Amino acid sequence: MTRPQPDARHAYPAFVPLTTRWMDNDVYGHLNNVVYYSLFDTAVNRLLIDAGALDIHGGAVIGLVVETHCNFFESLAFPQAIQAGVRVAHQGRSSVRYEIGLFAEGSDLCAARGHFVHVYVDRDSRRPVTELPAAYLQALKDLTP
Repeated sequence: MTRPQPDARHAYPAFVPLTTRWMDNDVYGHLNNVVYYSLFDTAVNRLLIDAGALDIHGGAVIGLVVETHCNFFESLAFPQAIQAGVRVAHQGRSSVRYEIGLFAEGSDLCAARGHFVHVYVDRDSRRPVTELPAAYLQALKDLTP
């Protein structure tokens, strides 16, 4: 099995600036592993909201996370500015696999790289949509390398 390697910045078409918080550090002096997943989710949803695709309060379609994964390469800690690189790795009829790299400010290689899969569902029925709305399709084009 090949050992995962960090990605370079140029592998991501979009970036979201993020900051760590005091409460993110664990007793070992770096970000607790669960924080990385929260940063992934924040970056993707920020891009979707900014693109006008995701309406978290009233939109008819919402994304449910059905799979997540993370590889860690270097520690991140508070206080630290981070940029989250985001790309779409796969787009299905009602699902999208997002890949995210977390970069320390000024670093060309990601400190962590992960993915998650959103299945887009009707807000009320929680059943997968038959196709993604046009606003999502447009937003995903901007995230596809």
